[in-house]
Amino acid sequence: MKTRTFLQRQGVRSAIVFRALQLGDMLCATPAFRALRAALPEARIVLAGLPDMAQFAQRFPSYLDGFIAFPGHPLLPGQTARPEELPGFYAGIREQGFDLALQWHDGGEVSNHIVAGFGARAMAGFTRGETAGTSRTLLLPFPASGSESERLLQLCEHLGAPAVGRRLEFPLLPGDAEELEASRVASGLVPGNFICIHPGASTDEQCWPPERFARVADQLHAEFGLSTVLTGWAGDAPMVRTVADHMRSPAIEAAAPISNGAMAALMSRSRLLVCSDTGVSHIAAGLGLSSVVVSGKADIARWAPPDRLRHRCIWDPAAERWAVVLEHARALLAGTAPSGQRAAGMWPYW
Repeated sequence: MKTRTFLQRQGVRSAIVFRALQLGDMLCATPAFRALRAALPEARIVLAGLPDMAQFAQRFPSYLDGFIAFPGHPLLPGQTARPEELPGFYAGIREQGFDLALQWHDGGEVSNHIVAGFGARAMAGFTRGETAGTSRTLLLPFPASGSESERLLQLCEHLGAPAVGRRLEFPLLPGDAEELEASRVASGLVPGNFICIHPGASTDEQCWPPERFARVADQLHAEFGLSTVLTGWAGDAPMVRTVADHMRSPAIEAAAPISNGAMAALMSRSRLLVCSDTGVSHIAAGLGLSSVVVSGKADIARWAPPDRLRHRCIWDPAAERWAVVLEHARALLAGTAPSGQRAAGMWPYW
């Protein structure tokens, strides 16, 4: 007799997922959301996340049926905490009577206490300790290796969700193109005839130097004749201007107060993205847009997009490997593989 899975034993009609992270980190979870929906096709699935991620939930209506803004917690890093709002946050969730609460945030040192406060009939997620399991609880050791997507999918598999692929997603909505056209950021650009250079990141430490981006952009323009669009949000305008100042070839400065969706609509029309290690690399992965991502701080094995052929992640903490970045950009534009990559022991990262 086949043993029923954890999800089957719970009789889940409603589930809440806790993942209070930024957009790039959320996009890494799209394979897990896809697997969860495949396992619970009739259930109501709600995301509890950072307030800005309401737009993420709206972009994935086939996976998510609702969103609850998390006001932050004093012991969780990387977010603004409004502890005075936590009692109402917990009360509102408990009133909904969820059958299952899932902790997809991290290893659980603080987040498991947060999710336990949701009052769901059952709970599952990660822990830094040994596996903990009861009839209503399943906490697995947080994986020490693998990409973020793979780690979340391991949890889904243990819960009984089917394997439905590792690809990331970023579906474009009609309003994205409309907003892009209204902004006039892409005015006059011919789809497929430009590349995007995105020099900004959430912190200065994550940014590759502007002069390196400029050098790569100039060389690609000379070799392929493609226009260069320097992308960014409004706060990235000074960085974009600095890159343009270092360039010899013309560039379109497209740092503007547009949404993630409008930015994605712009990038979807390009041939290639070259960027620092930031959330737009996962937008590119979700769009199926080839990219070269330069990293010097992050855990590249964890946060790199799953498709290592279409998305080349270059480790360059000293900002000295611009020629390697250029080689991989050339290869992606030409549809070839850089010479000697496997022989040099640089697979799957360069």
